[in-house]
Amino acid sequence: MSTDTYLPDAEWRSRPGLAELLDVLGGRQGQIRFVGGAVRDTLLSLPVADIDCATVLLPQEVLDRVRQAGLKAVPTGIAHGTITAVTPGGPVEVTTLRRDVSTDGRRATVAFTEDWQEDAARRDFTINALSAEPVSGRIHDYFGGLADLCQGRVRFIGEPLTRIAEDHLRILRFFRFHARFGKGAPDADALAACAARANDLMALSRERIADELLKLLAVEDPAPAFATMLEHGIWRPVLPEIDLQGLARLRALIERERAAGLGPDPLRRLAALLPPDPPLATALAVRLKLSNAAQRRLAAAAGRTEEVEPLRALAYRLGREEAIDRLLLSERDVAALAELEGWDRPRLPLGGGDLIAMGLPAGPVVAKTLQAVEARWIAEDFPAHARALALAQEAVDQLLRPAQ
Repeated sequence: MSTDTYLPDAEWRSRPGLAELLDVLGGRQGQIRFVGGAVRDTLLSLPVADIDCATVLLPQEVLDRVRQAGLKAVPTGIAHGTITAVTPGGPVEVTTLRRDVSTDGRRATVAFTEDWQEDAARRDFTINALSAEPVSGRIHDYFGGLADLCQGRVRFIGEPLTRIAEDHLRILRFFRFHARFGKGAPDADALAACAARANDLMALSRERIADELLKLLAVEDPAPAFATMLEHGIWRPVLPEIDLQGLARLRALIERERAAGLGPDPLRRLAALLPPDPPLATALAVRLKLSNAAQRRLAAAAGRTEEVEPLRALAYRLGREEAIDRLLLSERDVAALAELEGWDRPRLPLGGGDLIAMGLPAGPVVAKTLQAVEARWIAEDFPAHARALALAQEAVDQLLRPAQ
């Protein structure tokens, strides 16, 4: 059914080139609407990053019209009806209305339609199925999404078990959306369905699981969602490493992030969920097909100990983010983070040639001595060139003294 609710004015609606794009795609004739997150988040007075539109126009006609208007059109997902129009204000995704022909839990075969409600019915949750006319701002709500949004309720459109069978990733999406938009206990029917079908997650690619996991960890406080997921065995089939001890570490980290005035960091929070075991962290990161940089960072965080090392020394040895991870995952005072403000990793201001010039014979002893000098230089908090040379001279003199 349609409502008499209207989309509030928002900054994103005035992005350069957006009005022209909507006009050429039939915005005044009812051929295109805003859909999804842009509508939902605007109603909640949240910032909007991505603009998605749906249209009755077929993909090739969208391409032709956008290009005739002098804008770049990229067929990013044309087989599924999606065109990206590049406007001066940023990209806008335009997708032809669709209906599912068949699904297998991982992907769907679709056909195009001109039925707005049929397209909205494909979406997972009622709060994601809202659409808005671009000129009037009038909102269309076919499944009670406005009421659910107001009440902080994340609810599947239709039968939850059926929707999960269509796309198993919806299990993880349910918990992410509840963590971000939900109030109180999760929808009982949705939770029961997710728990019943948790083993379906094993059919998904590890990249899709990793993407949803990190998105969930990026919400302000994902700990309640993780608690519910652990209680109902959601992670057990695909990430058995996550347990109640990890949940306790995650909660402690969130408190320390807030105390330090830092925003959510998904990788750091993932590290908190894992025990301090570098081989385990590395194996999990590889299994999730995370980037090499992410793998190194998780392994560094997992190598944390109770030993106290100056934060700058740690940052020099491991990297800035890795040092911050180590500190926040420990019990050390978060005020120590001030040591890294305005600090860039320095370079040791001398090399092996300087040691040889001081009289040290060439050979393996040069590298060994340079390492010892570097260790003292780090311990003295990276003094300037003159002091570094003095440390080097002391080391060389000590080595040469027995031979004199």
